[in-house]
Formats: sequence, C-alpha cells, structure tokens
Amino acid sequence: MSVAEAQPWTVSRLLAWTRGYFERQGLDSPRLCAEILLADALDCDRIHLFTRFDHTPEEAVLTRFRERVQRAATGYPIAYLIGYKEFFSLRFAVTPEVLIPRPETEVLVERTIGLVREAGLETATILDIGTGSGCIAVALAKHLPGVRITAGDVSAAALKVARENADRHGLGDRITFVESDLFAPLSADFVDGVDIIVSNPPYLATESETVDAGVRDHEPPGALFGGADGFAVIRRLLAEAPGVLRPGGHLLFEIAFDQSAAVGALLADDLWYDVRCYRDALGHERVMHVRLLDREQPPRAESEETS
Repeated sequence: MSVAEAQPWTVSRLLAWTRGYFERQGLDSPRLCAEILLADALDCDRIHLFTRFDHTPEEAVLTRFRERVQRAATGYPIAYLIGYKEFFSLRFAVTPEVLIPRPETEVLVERTIGLVREAGLETATILDIGTGSGCIAVALAKHLPGVRITAGDVSAAALKVARENADRHGLGDRITFVESDLFAPLSADFVDGVDIIVSNPPYLATESETVDAGVRDHEPPGALFGGADGFAVIRRLLAEAPGVLRPGGHLLFEIAFDQSAAVGALLADDLWYDVRCYRDALGHERVMHVRLLDREQPPRAESEETS
C-alpha cells in the first residue's frame, strides 16, 4: 500500500487490496478480516464501510490500518488487534490473557438459557468455571435476570478482563468473580449445592497438529490445552463437580468437535445420567449436558442423546 501510487487509497481500494493480500497469506475469511480492521481504524461499524467506498481516510488512519494489516498477516488474532470480539450479540473486550470467544460457545449459552426457562430455574445458582473473558457469565446474566452467577478462573489477569466486561454491560453487581482452580475454593461457598455448572474448559491435546498456528502462538495455553489427550481438565471437572452440584443438578460443558464418544466414556454411571450432546451450526457435537444422580433416589431412566 505505497503512498506513491497515483490512485488514492479509498475505502473500496483498501478493502480490495487487503482482501487479496490476506488471501495470499492464507488467512481465514480474508474479506471479513479486512472489513473488521478497516472499520475499527475508521471507528465505524462494518456496515458503514459500504456507504463510504469513495472516502479516502486520512494518513493517520492509513498508518494505523497498515500496521494492523501487517500484524494480522503474521497470524496475530484480529480480536487482539482491535481489542474486542462480538459474542451472543454483545461486545467483549479481549486481551492475550483470555481466550477469544467463539461461535461454538454460543451453543452452551443458548442451551443453558433454554434449560433455565424450560425447567423453571429462573432463580437458579450458576457456576461458570474457567470464565476467561466472562462472555458466558455475562451473556447468561443479560438474558436470565433472576439467576445468581459466580464465575471463577485460575488467572487473576483473566478475571480482571471479565470484571471489566461485566461492568461494561451493567452487570457487575449480578456476577461474583472468584480466583479459583476449578472448584477450589468455591465449594465452601455452596454447601447446599448449585443448580447449574457451565464451563468451556481447555480440551485440546497438547501435541495436536490441527491447532491453528495463530491460536497456538498467541492465545493463552492454559485456556486451550488439556494435557496429552486433551481430557485432563475435563476429568477433573467430572470428578470434582459432584462435590458442588446438587443432586439432579446440571453440568454443561464444551468439547471439541470429535470428542463426544471419548468424553461419554469418561462419565461414571453411578454419578451421571440424562446424558445429552448438542450440536453446533456445522452439525458437530460441541456441548455435553449431564445431570448428577441422586444416590438416595431410585435408578433413573435411560440416558438420551439429542442434537
């Protein structure tokens, strides 16, 4: 994007050049990436770019845009460059200390909202384990005004981002944030048990060759990788959740697109029942939903799997 070019760098030309450049660099969704970066540089919504095709940004804007294009071409995440990510129709600040929210996790939020409304749990207690940016907890609080939510994370830096996101959406007084390693020290605060636990735990295998380099190199490894087979944290989640969840309570957690059978094999028959797995927009099973067995009650009906 040399300023020596005879033609002015209009919005239309910037988008066309950047899209082609990103395509050559192998970036996913090159057109979308170009639009997001330029809209942020111009401090406008993406939709407004299409009414300004002939506009030539001032040099300071062009400089900022060029710098970000160059970083994005190396695989550095767009969300970190602009400092935010849309999730569940809400904007969340993100930094390299937190995992970037993804559309798959919206399935977890959608199903939890549906569960609360369908099961009459409008005043439920909910734990969000590994809250990261706080996107799950904030989205739930936004749509479920009667629930009580506690969100924990082992990272103090992540909790700072989560608190800021909650405050930004006017929900800071609705969510309690606690520094915790899964359920410690949360279990002492819920002696009567909680109704619902939600989590997007790290579930990628450490040596996985399918992880995008931009993800592996820039997003927090503690939020991504679950040991050699990807299940280290999920095993802990399944083992420790019964100490916090009330009998009959619900545990919903995200898994990788190819893990449903393996995770199902980890479920102890004497602990969990009513096993379901929900699919994402691509048809992949991405959210596991199980209930804690009440050992004082008669055996439950057979588990079921739904899509």
